[in-house]
Amino acid sequence: MANPLFSKIGNKTVTPIETDLDGWKKVEGHPTMKTWIEYTSDDKSMISGWWEATPGTYHASYESWEFVHLIEGQITITPDGGSPQQVGPGDAFMVEKGFKGTWKIQQKALKHFAIKLQ
Repeated sequence: MANPLFSKIGNKTVTPIETDLDGWKKVEGHPTMKTWIEYTSDDKSMISGWWEATPGTYHASYESWEFVHLIEGQITITPDGGSPQQVGPGDAFMVEKGFKGTWKIQQKALKHFAIKLQ
């Protein structure tokens, strides 16, 4: 069945994925994550939803492009070989395909995301 031409992203209405996502490896502390995929495009090229993580540090490797709107939390994102960037509630940012680096979650984080898979 085709998606409607307008889709409101639910408030965590689906069962979350409660394991670390592919490409994310714990490198400090004991962070946990949950991911709610609320929307998948008909051609499977785009997903959107919510992501939540507890304090700690992950090393992330991105295979896809992602748009993020951080709702709550404090995170320091450091590309491998690059400078750290601080993000907090209300910040919106892009992560390019091919990004490799750390996400240091200082305060429990909640974000909306949109990921282009193809």
